[in-house]
Amino acid sequence: MAIAVTAIAGCSGSGAQGSAPTTSTANSGGQAHAAPTESNPPGDIPDNQVYVAYRPTGGSFTGFTVKVPEGWARTVQGGTTTFTDKLNTITITSVPATAAPTTASVAAEVVPKVRTQTAKFAAPKVSEVTRHAGRAILLTYQGDSAKDPVTGKVVRDAFERYAYFRSGHEVNLTLSGPVNADNVDPWRIVSDSVTWR
Repeated sequence: MAIAVTAIAGCSGSGAQGSAPTTSTANSGGQAHAAPTESNPPGDIPDNQVYVAYRPTGGSFTGFTVKVPEGWARTVQGGTTTFTDKLNTITITSVPATAAPTTASVAAEVVPKVRTQTAKFAAPKVSEVTRHAGRAILLTYQGDSAKDPVTGKVVRDAFERYAYFRSGHEVNLTLSGPVNADNVDPWRIVSDSVTWR
């Protein structure tokens, strides 16, 4: 939709450059040195997590809302908004597009780009899925997070990147967390919550 925050923000296709990120909290409102990858870190999102609607106020397209977990830290840089909590991340980006994405276009154009931006990129799979907002192209893959600046640890992450299309705009939603985290239901709630306005 961390970036890990850097990796996801890069794969979401943000067009803004050079703007300083701003950070707040969601409420009702490449690595220099190799580090061992943690194979079994925590990362489950609680079953009782509350979700709140988020509508972007900047970027190339603001005609949609998406539910995000309440209380997660929010960072905005250009047209990319990132929500993070512990080891999980949601990145949301919208860009102008002349046509709806397809499995072929994502495989040919997005996968090579994400491969260069994601440490130890592996297991890409592109498919077409249906969500509340309609048809979406889903790219799943794995990669290493950025090294934690405090602990020096690296986490093996699983990524889900959804590409939605509406009125000449592509909305990219990238969800990531540890490969062994059980976040199937939370990620379904988020990816199914995209609503056009």
